[in-house]
Amino acid sequence: SWVFWKASGYPAFHDSLMLLLVLSLSCNPSTAATASPSAPHIKPSYSFGRTFLGLDKCNACIGTSICKKFFKEEIRFDTWLSSHLKLPPSYLLSYSGNYTDDAKSWRLVDITRLTSKYRHDRADKRICTSLLKTKTCSLERALRRTHRFQKWLRAKRLTPDLVQGLSSPMLRCPSQRLLDRIVRRYAEVPDAGSIYMDHLTDRDKLRLLYTLSVNSHPILLQIFPDVEGWPFPRYLGSCGRLVVSASTRPLRDFYSAVPEVAADLALQLLAVLRSMGTNDLNYFFYFTHVDAGTFGVFSNGHLFIRDASTLGIIDKEEGSQLIDGQQEYKDIFSCLTVDCQSAFVSCNSIREKHSLVMVCQELLPKLLKGKFLQPVQEKIDSFLQHCADGLADDQSLNEAVAKLAELLKPLRSCDSRFAYRYPDCKYSDKY
Repeated sequence: SWVFWKASGYPAFHDSLMLLLVLSLSCNPSTAATASPSAPHIKPSYSFGRTFLGLDKCNACIGTSICKKFFKEEIRFDTWLSSHLKLPPSYLLSYSGNYTDDAKSWRLVDITRLTSKYRHDRADKRICTSLLKTKTCSLERALRRTHRFQKWLRAKRLTPDLVQGLSSPMLRCPSQRLLDRIVRRYAEVPDAGSIYMDHLTDRDKLRLLYTLSVNSHPILLQIFPDVEGWPFPRYLGSCGRLVVSASTRPLRDFYSAVPEVAADLALQLLAVLRSMGTNDLNYFFYFTHVDAGTFGVFSNGHLFIRDASTLGIIDKEEGSQLIDGQQEYKDIFSCLTVDCQSAFVSCNSIREKHSLVMVCQELLPKLLKGKFLQPVQEKIDSFLQHCADGLADDQSLNEAVAKLAELLKPLRSCDSRFAYRYPDCKYSDKY
């Protein structure tokens, strides 16, 4: 059919076929006489739809800000480069894609689900069975009836009591300043900028609450954008339950890198951890978990936080507005993707060295071990063991980190492989 050929990217064939169709209708009196003037106009039909994107679950979804680009083929999955526009499997957590603004130049993007399809499906069933006692239901109607969302509907401002008990590490120790920043910079609405929720419709409030309940990763990318110097990939938008952001390669791809690349990435990793503890806005970021996919590297060699879902935030300026006892509050939003019985970490128990110890245990050894000549390698290994033990106090550990950085700086090179700092490294002591 001409629909298939249009979807497969053969406009010339489609135009010729349409011309023949029009000519045959005008030249055949019997056909022309019986053709109904009210017959629907046939439109191109692309092989993916609402179910794959998660649009059929809205407004229990993330948003719709980038849907047009999917339907206009300005975002393409890698498999769309074939002639059949075949979608990748829906059970994957993330996909590699291509993004364009002008249909000429394309750039790589990551297309990601907030959690696996299995967990999404399980959470959807839990909503129906626990709230309406049915196997299937309208997710939106069920969630709208909850006590928490009714409070959101009446609220003029996002306050700590509205997010208490949510599983996101970002909201375990919330300050009013942080919550105001979420509302003011929420990118899935056309008119952001106010700390009051007047510009959010009921639909917007449900989408924001759902996103914060499932995975706060896209919210962190929105409120701490890369253009302001924060170490996160750029948020490009959402469609249904898919998030689109700038593409990075996971750190695991660099475990076998040559020594100068490994040294460069280790230094960047230490710098990111330092900025998480000390920044102009007085927010202290800490990880609840790190693995080989937590950090990623752009094509220019620049290292960023690839997965922000395990990041907690403590406001050093205001402190937490939620006492630890209040965090025990649980409802359906508290356990959409995690075990409802999981215990919260006390806000007062988080130390400055928290993230550094985890990185020394999980990531730096895989990046740096066996890469350098003695006695440098021995000194590096000694530091990593000292750091991973986590026995030193914050100050002595920071001093040791500074010494490791001085040890690594001469080991990296200044050439075009490191485009994020080249040729500046030739002229600046910073590098």
